Amino acid sequence: MSEARLSFKEMCARFDVTPRTLRYYEYIELLCPDREGRSRFYGPREQARMKLILRGRRFGFQLEDIRQWLLIYGKEGTKAQMRAFLDMADRQLKDLADQRAQIDEAMAELTALRQETAANLS
Repeated sequence: MSEARLSFKEMCARFDVTPRTLRYYEYIELLCPDREGRSRFYGPREQARMKLILRGRRFGFQLEDIRQWLLIYGKEGTKAQMRAFLDMADRQLKDLADQRAQIDEAMAELTALRQETAANLS
């Protein structure tokens, strides 16, 4: 039984990314599809990597961090990759907490200014 492979167009549709995004991920070596002539095919490995890339982006990781993290698996194995992920996650959680604090502060200031403005209108 052959493994499910996706064409370039199917890969874009499956992961809801633009062709430009998919080409860029290949250019920076996050993905390495099989090539047959001018066609590209993405097997289970590339599809799994794409899931990890998109999840990492959703969490706010930089593409270079994701690329380095994916390389660790190939060079050092799963345990090293998991340790690297814990470090990345800790840094990102701190960054997200800092961003949330800034957003909370901005919202409090805007709310106070809005209330003051509304009171002046009354």
